[in-house]
Amino acid sequence: MRAVTWQGNEKMEVKTVPDPTIEEPTDMIIRITATAICGSDLHLYHNGKPVMEEDYVVGHEPMGIVEEVGSAVTKVKKGDRVVIPFNIGCGECHFCAHHMESQCDNSNPNPMFDQGGLFGFGKMNGNHPGGQAEYLRVPFADFTSFVVPENNLPDEKVLFLSDVLPTAYWSVEHSGMKPGDTVIVLGSGPIGLFVQKFAKMKGAKRVIAVDNVDHRLQHAKKMNGVETVYFSDVSQVGSELYEMTKGGAEVVIDCVGMDGVTPIKEKTKEILTPQSGSYSPIQTASEAVKKFGTLMVTGVYMTPATNFPFQDFFTRNVNIKMGQAPVIHLMPKIYDMIEKGEFDPSDIITHTMPLERAAEAYDIFDKKADNNIKVVLKPGMS
Repeated sequence: MRAVTWQGNEKMEVKTVPDPTIEEPTDMIIRITATAICGSDLHLYHNGKPVMEEDYVVGHEPMGIVEEVGSAVTKVKKGDRVVIPFNIGCGECHFCAHHMESQCDNSNPNPMFDQGGLFGFGKMNGNHPGGQAEYLRVPFADFTSFVVPENNLPDEKVLFLSDVLPTAYWSVEHSGMKPGDTVIVLGSGPIGLFVQKFAKMKGAKRVIAVDNVDHRLQHAKKMNGVETVYFSDVSQVGSELYEMTKGGAEVVIDCVGMDGVTPIKEKTKEILTPQSGSYSPIQTASEAVKKFGTLMVTGVYMTPATNFPFQDFFTRNVNIKMGQAPVIHLMPKIYDMIEKGEFDPSDIITHTMPLERAAEAYDIFDKKADNNIKVVLKPGMS
């Protein structure tokens, strides 16, 4: 099959790799009809060496048609149209049974990491090849999938059930946001845009979108009708937000994560991680959040913090929440919202490209070129 593979820093290549096969009775194989590039894929794109090997298949936002199921699969059948969540969950452990499936006890066999399995993230998250490909093996198929009901909704309306939509929805819910709150959203990429959307739908009094890319803020204004703050100097934006909210927002949601990509140098030792750089979003949040407010960290942080503003959060009684969203249990609820027409998931799609042009798509997405917000890749598209 053809698949997007990691070949080193800033080098994704579409190659022919072996087709996936059924390995366990609970597996299924799907033929992918649409998949997408996520902001967290860029951490691997820039510095995947600690967890990637050459030719590793990446991607964690796929959907498609079931081609084959293992002997123990009972709920999903050949021919079903399915969206695959980025979390891999067994459906039976304590965490899966209590809506915490992003930390499934049985999806990551790597004894070095006490965290759940993910598609396309290499050995750190269970070594499950990803979904930017023509075919995908899905473990625990009955639980790790959402069967799309028979209707005329196109892939573009349901694809983002895999990650973007449930992650954004969970971020707002987990933050404890209440109707009437002011919410600051750091970042207006795909996740940030839908965090803004769900915060408004939940009754936020003000939603303020923050970014240093103008076309993203214009998209936020058009899509969600939010207030926008553009910055060129990150050291100033926190105090600006504090002033315009007259003492800070009840909720700040960080949809950026660590925003650097070069390896950290510690004395003479280079620390190789999938991510490294500045903690400026956290510093901005510490200045922009209200006393007794909440910081919800949705952006990815995978490197120890050396300048975390702990004292600011402590002295001002700020709550901090964070983590990988457990998306599987939220997929049916959000699908119902889409089917009812409560919002349009395809609002964020700016580029639809053939899988074969994935290297170009990564470059566009990384550089935020051509007014890019979100890229969807389609196997077989010419």
